[in-house]
Formats: sequence, structure tokens, C-alpha cells
Amino acid sequence: MKNHLQHLLTQALQHLHRTQQLAIAPPSDIPVERTRDRAHGDFASSIALALAKTARCKPRDLAQSVITALPPSDSVQRVEIAGPGFINFFLRSTAYHQVVREILAQGEAFGRSQQGAGQSVQVEFVSANPTGPLHVGHGRGAAFGATVANLLEAVGYRVHREYYVNDAGRQMHILAASVWLRYLELCGVPITFPTNGYKGAYVRAIASLLFAEHGEAYAIDFAEVLAHLPPDEPQGGNKEIYIDALIERAKNLLGDNRYRYVFELGLNTILDDIRADLSEFGVQYDKWYSERGLLESGAVNKAIEQLRQSGYVHEQDGALWFRSSAFGDEKDRVIQRENGQTTYFASDIAYHLEKFERGFERVIDIWGADHHGYIPRVKAALQAVGVDPTKLDVLLVQFAILYRQGVRAQMSTRSGEFVTLRDLRQEVGNDAARFFYVMRKSEQHLDFDLDLAKTQSKDNPVYYIQYAHARVCSVLGKLAEKGLSCETAQGLDHLALLTETHEETLLVALSRYPECVESAALNQEPHQLAQYLRDLATAFHVYYNEHRVLVDEADLRSARLVLSLAVRQVIRNGLALLGVTAPEVM
Repeated sequence: MKNHLQHLLTQALQHLHRTQQLAIAPPSDIPVERTRDRAHGDFASSIALALAKTARCKPRDLAQSVITALPPSDSVQRVEIAGPGFINFFLRSTAYHQVVREILAQGEAFGRSQQGAGQSVQVEFVSANPTGPLHVGHGRGAAFGATVANLLEAVGYRVHREYYVNDAGRQMHILAASVWLRYLELCGVPITFPTNGYKGAYVRAIASLLFAEHGEAYAIDFAEVLAHLPPDEPQGGNKEIYIDALIERAKNLLGDNRYRYVFELGLNTILDDIRADLSEFGVQYDKWYSERGLLESGAVNKAIEQLRQSGYVHEQDGALWFRSSAFGDEKDRVIQRENGQTTYFASDIAYHLEKFERGFERVIDIWGADHHGYIPRVKAALQAVGVDPTKLDVLLVQFAILYRQGVRAQMSTRSGEFVTLRDLRQEVGNDAARFFYVMRKSEQHLDFDLDLAKTQSKDNPVYYIQYAHARVCSVLGKLAEKGLSCETAQGLDHLALLTETHEETLLVALSRYPECVESAALNQEPHQLAQYLRDLATAFHVYYNEHRVLVDEADLRSARLVLSLAVRQVIRNGLALLGVTAPEVM
């Protein structure tokens, strides 16, 4: 309906422009919003206020000219001027009846549009380091990213979903060293585990795989491992220096082939686990992009050279620095260390340049909120080599905090104290997890109430919404038990019988769905859709409790049935975008 009114206003403004009653051409985007109080109409436009100054006329006078030029519409009952020049539209009840026809005719396509006009957009999300299982914090990024991608597709964008695998950094070497030390324990070698090693049970599981495949072939006396190493933190040393020295010792003692095997075993075991977790969570990717692939292809060196040619690289103390401070960053950043090794930041620059080289018109990164300071330096690098930084949007996601019986669960990948996404899914199910993760704005803290997520009551929003869908299915079952069938055509012919206040509320709510999808997509705010579905479900439950659907009078019964079918379809469509199922029986 919003689009219809925008079209009417555009036609009116074009007419005024053609007949020289308006000196300026109408804008491409006409503001039309729903009113908060239906006493002031169903929709209002501020277009006269927006154009009055440029058109050199009073807003109310321009509003009156627009109203006079409006083409007739069966959906509009009357149009009024309000306040300083707002144009208020009052719709006929038949306008909302048309929505029911559209929903039942379009089915799964209802609410979708071509707002994105086929533009290509890449959405990169989760991209957790493969150093441990996904925990409940990562789950929020997964649910949010997958839903943002679904919403963008729903409004006409061509979406490419991508996971960036950090398989070349220091953390992966720490994982390899951790696996090898746990393997030595299995070989009966007494060890002291490093302060900065990965301590989770999953490390022992990977070590068990190594032992099962190779026995004690990788075993070395721990005294030889420790010989001449600097002290670890408990002995008064630096844990970072110690773990780096331990990694180098592991490489030297195992040799390239054996060390690489341990490294790959840790990487691939965890990465396979991440792939399986996300797939079972309903999250799919078009590409898993390897950081090592960037290095091996020469893309990182190419990016550094591009920055050098742009004049934004300088050398200091043997290292190469990108002058990101020239673009508003708080300080310059190292892209190549004095030992010749490139930094993670250099790989990230290369990755983002490569994204645009692949032809994406827009790139969306979904990062944890702790990466906030990283945004200006990545945008600075793009700008330095001539890429429009506004084409990169970075959405920040706060980690979810899990509560069980009011007690906060601890989460630390390094210490191994965390609740995995798999554990969460097994306890509350995919549907509750997917919905709860997107109930709030991504940048807001999320307290995930595990007990609420398992409750079968109206306090549990996902259950309440799914129950509304199942309730319509139950009505159809009762109809069949009576030996009757749903006469859709009859119902559509008698929508004028839907005069109850609760029915009008439902009709208006249904008409809002396409607008909600578009707004949620363009603003990357899935919580808008989650809240809409909750409101729609509430409106239906109230209606169902106040009015019988299966009344004796056939025409009214059919009209109420098609209204209920429309509610069911919209709930199903909305839940699908959120990655949540719509059960028929509960």
C-alpha cells in the first residue's frame, strides 16, 4: 500500500511539473509513512514540506495542489491536509481486503520485492578463528548474518555468503603446539602445559586422533622441548614470548612434514566441526575463503605494493607501515614486520581489495563488537588505493551472554570454559536459538535466557509465533472433521463481512509485512521482523480467543478462514527469513 501511495504522489507531482505548476521535477523517493494514530489517517506524506522551499510556495498550498492532482484510487477514501502541510491518506476497508488476496495469490513470494534491483552484495559473517568449536557468542553472529543475507535476497539483491578462514595466523600455530603437547601426555610424557595454550577438551580429542593414527612416532622427551626456552608466566616470564619460542621448538623438533601434519590435523578437525555446526544451524555459505590462499596467490604482496604506489607506505625500524592516520585512524599500522612476515592486517587489506575485484557492488562485514577500532583502518586502506570506502558496511554484533537459572555461563576459548553452539542447539533447538539471537539490535547486549527459550508459553516469543501458525492449521483440521472444506473463493468474495475491530487490526497488520521486510533488509535490522511477527501472532491469538472462526454462517466462516490463512502464510514467510520453522502441530 505504501508503494501504491508513493506512485499516486509521483503521478501528481509529475502532472504539476508538466503543466508548469511546479518548477522542479519530483524526487525519486517520495516520503510516505504510516500514521501512529489512525484518527489522522492511515498514511501521511511530508513531500509538500520537503519541496516547498525549493518550489517557492507555502507547504499547505503545495499540499493542496498535490491533492487536487492526485489520480483516483479505489483504495483511497479521502485525503486531507494536516498541520503545516502534511498530506494524510484515509484508506477504504477494501484496500486492506486486497492484501488478503495478494497474500493468498503470491504465497511464499508475498513480501518480496526488487528494491535491490539485482545489485551484487557480499555478506561475510562468523569467520571465527578455527582454533576451537563455535560457542554461543559466535552463534549470534551466525544467526544475524544469515538473516541479513536472507532479507537482502528477499528485496532483490544478489547475495554472496562468505566465511573467511583465518588459517595462516599465529593462533593456528598456538593450536598446533597445544595439540602436540596433549599428544605427548598421551604418550606418557610428563609436560607442563603453557599458560597461553588452548586448554579445551577438544584439544585432547584432536591429540587422541594423532595418537591413534601415529602411535608414539611424534613423541619427544619434554626436557628436550624445554631446553633453553625462556620462562613461562608462572615462572616470572612473558607468556607471549614463551609460546612463540615453544612453537619454534616444536617446528624444529618435528621437522616441516610432521609439524605441518599436526597443524593441518588441528585446523581441519576444527574447521570440519565448524562447517557441520553451521550447516546444522541452517547457515550455508557460497564460499569458504582461505587466508593462506591469499598469501600463496601473492595477493597480500600485491596489496602492499598498491599501497606503496599510492604513497601511503613508509619504512621504520625495518618494518613497513601503512599511513592510516592520514585517513583518520588514530595511528599508523604495521603491514610487514621487520622479519619480513606480513601482518594479519595486511591479509585483511588484500582480502577486502579482492572482494571488490570480484565485482561486488557492496560488501557487508559482520564482526564482533570488539573489532570496532578495526573499521577505520580497513576503510582507510580501501580509500588509499581508490576504492570508495562507503561501499563497505561493517555491522557489529555484541556477543550473547548465556544465563541458566539466572547464573551467567563463562566463555573463554583459550581456557576451554564455554558453552558451544552445538550444546545450545541441542538444549533449546535451532528455532529458539535462531529467533532469540535476532530479537535485539545486533549492537545491543543480548542476555540469552536459556530457561525462557525452552518454555512453552506466550512469554517465549518464538513458541508464541509458531503456535499461531499451528493454530490456523488446527482450525483447518477441525473444519475437515466437520465434513467441510475451506472455500477460498467464497471467502475472498465476502471479505466485507470482516468488520470486527480485531479483524481490522489483523488486516492492517498483514498489510505492514512488505514494508517491514524492506525496512529490516535495508537497515540490516532483523529484529524488526522478529518484533513484527510477535505483534502479528499476538493480534491473531487475541482475535482467535474473542471470535469463533468456524461459525455456522458459511460466508462469514469462509471470510474468517481466508483471513486466518493469510496470517498463517505471512508468519510462515517471516519465520523462513529468520531461519525458523513453521510447525503445523504443537
